[in-house]
Amino acid sequence: MVASAAAPDGGRNNPPHLFKRHLSPARVWLLELMQDANFGRIENLTVIDGEPVLDPRPVVVREHKFGGENGPRTERGVADFLLKQRLVELFTFLDELQNGVIDVLEFKHGLPFRMMVTEGAA
Repeated sequence: MVASAAAPDGGRNNPPHLFKRHLSPARVWLLELMQDANFGRIENLTVIDGEPVLDPRPVVVREHKFGGENGPRTERGVADFLLKQRLVELFTFLDELQNGVIDVLEFKHGLPFRMMVTEGAA
């Protein structure tokens, strides 16, 4: 779970400065999955108690760019680093979602780019 700082907006506009070491093993797994693939999407990612579920594993569709960057991100081999804003936003969303399914989570350069989540009618 992401360590939270007291912020009136729930941390969305002024997120805490988080490092990889602050993440749960399941969140590290998700981060490293995106870093390994570099470009692509994750389909049907189940979230329980704010944590990505590893079993069953979600479908990962890797994008291959001819003449482009296709290997893992260089950050993949780094034990700890400050999380970029898009990662903090993703983990804040997981905290808020708590339980559900992310239909599609797209990532570019190893970072979350866009996601689609089906919501029930209000």
